[in-house]
Parts: sequence; C-alpha cells; structure tokens
Amino acid sequence: MEIVFLIFILMLSIFLGFELINKVPSTLHTPLMSGSNAISGITLVGALALAGNTSDPQFSTWLATGAVALATINVVGGYMVTDRMLAMFKKKEGSK
Repeated sequence: MEIVFLIFILMLSIFLGFELINKVPSTLHTPLMSGSNAISGITLVGALALAGNTSDPQFSTWLATGAVALATINVVGGYMVTDRMLAMFKKKEGSK
C-alpha cells in the first residue's frame, strides 16, 4: 500500500476514535478502555505473524519483539483495570 493511503487510514481512525470517545458518557469510559485494551491481543497475533514472515528477519524479529512486549503490557493492564472495576460492583461483607 502507498504511504499516503496508510496516512489517510491513520488520520481517519484518529478522527473516528476521538468522535466516538466524545459521545460516550464518562461513566462508561473505564469499561470501554478495559475492553479496548483486551482487544489489543490482535496486536499480539499480528506481531507474531510479522516475526516469521518477511525478507529481513532480524529487523522484523526486533520489531515483533517490541510489539509483543507492548501489546502484552496493554492486555494485562486491560484485564487488571477490568478486575478492579468489577471489584467495585461486588457487595461488601456486612452490608445489607
């Protein structure tokens, strides 16, 4: 793909993401964020596919390693936020 087309897709996704987040009530930001972080697992799959499929294996391996590390941090953080959010809705001991 041409670089102009890729930049167009990036700008369009930034605009759509900004408009979507502005329309969501603030009470739903945390569930939306945790869900989108969990979806970051797709990045893991893409990074693993990139690691073994290119003409420059050393560069792609380093790039894929960095992508796997960052996506893993994002996925684990998403699950931690989700767990913390769900703990807020549990009934406390001793409450009626």
